[in-house]
Amino acid sequence: MNNKDVVVLLGTGSIGQAIARRVGAGKHIVLADLKQENAEVAAKILENAGFETSTVATDLGSRDSILKLVEHSQKFGPVKNLINAAGVSPSQASVADILRVDLYGTAVLLEEFGKIISEGGSGVVISSQSGHRLPALPEEQNEQLAVSAVEELLNLPFIKAITDTLKAYQYSKRCNVLRVMYEATRWGKRGATINSISPGIIITPLANDELHGPRAEGYLKMLRLCPAGRAGTPDEVGDMAEFLMSSRGRWISGSDFLIDGGTTASYWYGDLQYLKVTH
Repeated sequence: MNNKDVVVLLGTGSIGQAIARRVGAGKHIVLADLKQENAEVAAKILENAGFETSTVATDLGSRDSILKLVEHSQKFGPVKNLINAAGVSPSQASVADILRVDLYGTAVLLEEFGKIISEGGSGVVISSQSGHRLPALPEEQNEQLAVSAVEELLNLPFIKAITDTLKAYQYSKRCNVLRVMYEATRWGKRGATINSISPGIIITPLANDELHGPRAEGYLKMLRLCPAGRAGTPDEVGDMAEFLMSSRGRWISGSDFLIDGGTTASYWYGDLQYLKVTH
């Protein structure tokens, strides 16, 4: 329509918006969310700040829905940036839904946008510190998660054997990081980069509810004992993403960046080792 560079944001919450604001000036921002109303709320906020947007309802767990997102995005110009900030959490969804959305869906998204990302383009996937709490996997499993045909991922025996929502989430986030490594080799052939960011607890409306809810004491203790002594903000994740997607980040691809205030370091080797009992 107007042939501007296009930024595609899937998952229109606080983190996704923070990234889009940093990379979307002068571009067309496609706001995609499972719920159309969420995308429209984000569009109003961004349009009132001077950004051009369009919205589309998208189910990350559906290849057909992702293909419709690709088609919609290309109407406005070449796709320059992809931001995947969508997903479901262990307390929100079943094992099957977590694996379908967070593991399979992210793999489909990277595959399909990798076919059309423009030269000089870049993408970021918001993964999670949770993937870093999974012990090292056998090399065979790493390779299967990284390079298996996307439609085979949910049929891998060790994935089909998962019965716990936290494990499903951790394996999904580990898979995200491995698929980013694999896809970096394909995106590079188009002159594009792709990386993942693994945040710790970031203050969003949902996290704020948790910090004032029935499990608040456990969360607050974890934050108090982590090296940074606090939670993170969407803007801090946005700053990291902006660097990776800018001209300064062109030599970085296929990498994962843990941004959690030292929580994972403390989980393995510091004051937060008590969490291993429950995780």
